Amino acid sequence: MSTDTAPDTRPFAWFRTLGPKGKRAFVGSFGGYGLDSYDFQVLPLGMVAISAYFGISSGQAGLLSTVTLVMSAVGGIGAGILADRVGRARTLMASVLVYAVFTALCGFAPTYELLLVFRGLQGIGFGAEWAAGAILVAEYASSQYRGRTVAFIQSAWAVGWGLAVVVYTVVFNLVDPDLAWRVLFWTGALPALLILYVRRNVTDSPKTEASRTKEKQRGTLRGIMRGELGRTTFFASLLATGVQGGYYTLATWIPAYLKTDRELTIVGTGGYLAFQIAGAFLGYVTGGYFADWLGRKKTFVLFAVLSAVLIIAYTAVPVGADTLVLILGFPLGFCTSAIFSGFGAYLAELYPSALRGTGQGFTYNLGRAVGSLFPTIVGFLAVTMGIGGAMIVGAFGYGLAVVALFWLPETVGTELE
Repeated sequence: MSTDTAPDTRPFAWFRTLGPKGKRAFVGSFGGYGLDSYDFQVLPLGMVAISAYFGISSGQAGLLSTVTLVMSAVGGIGAGILADRVGRARTLMASVLVYAVFTALCGFAPTYELLLVFRGLQGIGFGAEWAAGAILVAEYASSQYRGRTVAFIQSAWAVGWGLAVVVYTVVFNLVDPDLAWRVLFWTGALPALLILYVRRNVTDSPKTEASRTKEKQRGTLRGIMRGELGRTTFFASLLATGVQGGYYTLATWIPAYLKTDRELTIVGTGGYLAFQIAGAFLGYVTGGYFADWLGRKKTFVLFAVLSAVLIIAYTAVPVGADTLVLILGFPLGFCTSAIFSGFGAYLAELYPSALRGTGQGFTYNLGRAVGSLFPTIVGFLAVTMGIGGAMIVGAFGYGLAVVALFWLPETVGTELE
């Protein structure tokens, strides 16, 4: 783990201060999270074709996303405990293998029910990756740069999302939709190659490894539920629920909203998403700077309020004003992504080393599981309200996040044990 001396004000000082091992950990975690995003996004991008192929309702389609997120909580909590017991790097490798294998198997599903099972199992690896990768990098990062360092890991989500949109646009223009959605899932096997890099180059921070071998009690759920940590765990989970409920409402339903409510073509949908993804990438990167400059809590509040306002504005654009939808996609992507940039640093700073993986894995992924109900609620409400009208549910999630912050401490500048 890096020690803090005189501040380095040069561009990308946060990366230089990681040291050789920290830089390799950064590359492995960035790749893992980017490919994690890719494997998640192939579902919403293929949702319309999947619904038509299996003849399912919008509620059943939303359930595919919900089961992914619910099972990701299982994977994230389990990975957090495992990261505290056997190490961050080993857990990272296992998570990549699981999500790559089961994403590919989704492409072979002969029935909706089996697709639901495979997607749920993919969710285990999906949730596990962030729990391991974010902690791994946070423990190498200097306290003065931790927010922006882990934010760059978060920016990998936009990179994976953008790659998925490119592949989706190419595949769905070349292949019949009944087969195209399967091809999209099959490409999800490629992330397994990242395991080779992680195994050969990535290790836990020396200080964390030393602490892990000395601690008698590591990675227990009981440890994060007792006393003051128990209160922190509850409200951190509520914060994660609100932010992820709002985000996954958009991630799951915007492609379908653009194709059905806005009646865009496949290429048109990809173009509109490109604006949102560009905003998301910049949001992930700059959100980390805000977290270091303003503090963790003020950054969460700022982007929660802006995200809620933009969801309402985006879905209220009248028919025919598609240029405005295109323009609003950029700030919507920016704000709903920037709010995530503080999570990796903030949750790591809330817990001691022996319980850091467990605490971070539990709170973030319990929030993901409960927040996963939002896409399903939208799916059922869409029957009467339309997708655009139902997506306003996401704004409620951001309000919930602001409420949770009243009972959580500010942690900017905290040194990790």
